[in-house]
Amino acid sequence: MSDNKPANSLSLKQVLIFGGLMVTLSMGIRHGFGLFNLPITSANGWGRETFALTIALQNLIWGAFQPITGALADRYGAFKIMIAGGILYALGLTGMALSSDVLNFTFAGGLLIGLAQTATTYSVIYGILGRNVSADKRVWAMGIAAAAGSFGQFLMIPTEQGLLSNFGSQDALLILALMASLMIPIAFMLREKNFVHTHNLGDQTIKEALREAIKNPSFRFLTLGYFVCGFQVVFIAVHLAPYLKDLSKIYPDVGAPAVATTALALIGLFNIFGTYAAGMLGQHFPKRYLLSGIYLGRSIAIIGFLWLPLSPMTTYIFASMMGFLWLSTIPLTNGIVAQIFGVKYLTMLSGLIFFSHQLGSFCGAYLGGYLFDKTGSYLIVWEIAIALGVFAFMINLPVKERAIHRPATA
Repeated sequence: MSDNKPANSLSLKQVLIFGGLMVTLSMGIRHGFGLFNLPITSANGWGRETFALTIALQNLIWGAFQPITGALADRYGAFKIMIAGGILYALGLTGMALSSDVLNFTFAGGLLIGLAQTATTYSVIYGILGRNVSADKRVWAMGIAAAAGSFGQFLMIPTEQGLLSNFGSQDALLILALMASLMIPIAFMLREKNFVHTHNLGDQTIKEALREAIKNPSFRFLTLGYFVCGFQVVFIAVHLAPYLKDLSKIYPDVGAPAVATTALALIGLFNIFGTYAAGMLGQHFPKRYLLSGIYLGRSIAIIGFLWLPLSPMTTYIFASMMGFLWLSTIPLTNGIVAQIFGVKYLTMLSGLIFFSHQLGSFCGAYLGGYLFDKTGSYLIVWEIAIALGVFAFMINLPVKERAIHRPATA
């Protein structure tokens, strides 16, 4: 299985800088959606379930269409896909800003932004990395790209809170739409000139690649683990701010908007270190053990957060711990997929696993709002997140990281 780069490949610096900028914007903007939860629902007289359903649908659309977008990017190159993604992202944010009707808001924030994220986030960028970075640096480069997305989260949380405070939710979303449009010129810097879909893995078709992956036990284990990742991170991202606001009746110090903003920013900050560390360690240690440790660590962090008396400091400690473990699963999971199956269909196969992640994201976002409206508490969802973390710890242990054997073809 050859990993040689084509002669017309992008440079390592170019891929890292502009791939990092793409995920900085795409992941950074979405990370702050939780800050819009209470302002938008209060202004429109909606229940939290309405906003939660929109974000849940966004994640479901993202996951459902990611394998399709990934297959198109693998077949025709990522450039046109990223252009379309930047346009849809800007249109979706504009639609969210101008919608007072639930259906229109859900269409813009759920469908349009969900589709945009399939074309501007990790799966597409990792496909470019896989094609243009040698195998000995691939997981490290994936860690760098994930760290860039983490920096976007750290950068955009205070930015979005500042926009909300100074301009209100509508104008804040319109300004974010302008920022999202910057993805279009960034895509031009990641254009793979004379892209040809013939390198690596001989003449294997998309159908054969899908069949091969689905039959592989390690691929199925990774897929189940990624469901847990999506559930945990999206539940926390969307519902941490209202959770703190609710408990301010008992713990007044945690109710200030600055506490939630700081916590979400800390997640982004420590995510930079966590994803970079995962990329570095994944080059030298079994990635399956690192993945198992990440999921178990998340459950321990949540238990501590619920068990200790709530305060700004315990919230910040929890956010820092979760941040370190937040997206560190991404370079490790994608690195294993590339190691087992090669890079020809990496975007598509990563997208297929990511669909499971987004099913988890849908459940985490929607169940958080649904169960809160039914019970008046987030406790049940926190307990589900803990149990799922233990499950993911166990399911990643039997993953086998060796390259798949393919009989030579005539």
